[in-house]
Amino acid sequence: MARSLASWRLRNRSIELGRRTLVMGVVNITPDSFSDGGVFLDPNAAVAHALALLDEGADILDLGAESTRPGSRAGDSAPLVSAEEEQTRLLPVIEGILRARLEALLSVDTYKVSTARAALAAGAEIVNDVSGFTWNPELASVCAEFQSGVVLMHTRGRPDEWSAQPTLAPDALLSEVRRGLSASLSAAAAAGIPPEAVVLDPGYGFGKRFDVNYALLARQQELLALGRPLIAGVSRKSFLGRTLAPLYGGSDAPASVRDNASLAALTATILYGASIVRTHAVRAAVEAARIADAIMAAGR
Repeated sequence: MARSLASWRLRNRSIELGRRTLVMGVVNITPDSFSDGGVFLDPNAAVAHALALLDEGADILDLGAESTRPGSRAGDSAPLVSAEEEQTRLLPVIEGILRARLEALLSVDTYKVSTARAALAAGAEIVNDVSGFTWNPELASVCAEFQSGVVLMHTRGRPDEWSAQPTLAPDALLSEVRRGLSASLSAAAAAGIPPEAVVLDPGYGFGKRFDVNYALLARQQELLALGRPLIAGVSRKSFLGRTLAPLYGGSDAPASVRDNASLAALTATILYGASIVRTHAVRAAVEAARIADAIMAAGR
């Protein structure tokens, strides 16, 4: 099942998905992200990085101020980053980007109700919830109130539980992801969020350990049967580092050297139906997406 054209309804505009792959650039405003923790914690550095990603061709910027790396306490009743601290990091960056580029399309990566509300009020147009409305169900009502775009991701448990999650066979994993995303869609609809506002994310690496992610990617296209476009985030994920281990003396390749592998996996996600790709390396992703799109166009 190939991706089809669809409209994604956001707060202030609608954008077309499916004609070409859109690139979402990651801006981590954190001291502890697995990929680039601390590099862009300063608001001025984060804004400068965001503007550089736009210049490299990013269609969307995804701003996150709390790490959801494996083992973190994100999502529990006492997260390491409070809503107040998250907003202190996040809001000056949103304001700085929009001051420089009023037309910039911003997504906020959060599961916290008050942070989503503050970010949307500051000008963000998309809420990217890695829990798919499961950690804080009331977040759905905030998204409905602001008529924001929504990214609903599938995750298996909370980050500090991921290492204990049992490995599932490919059929069982795909069924679990499909059920979870379907439940998130139902929660969105119950809150008054129209389907046209939602994009779905399989959640690579989120409670899915190492090689099982490849099985999910190989069957990613089947998730299009849920009726909404897909976004895929594989950039610098640990399962890529594990696959590269034989090239690095038997140890998992560190995040700092995973960009080539990320690009290969990103291209595969496009060929298997993703309309948006989330990445740390925007320019390379833009070029890879152009080639993948040309391949798909030639095959129609």
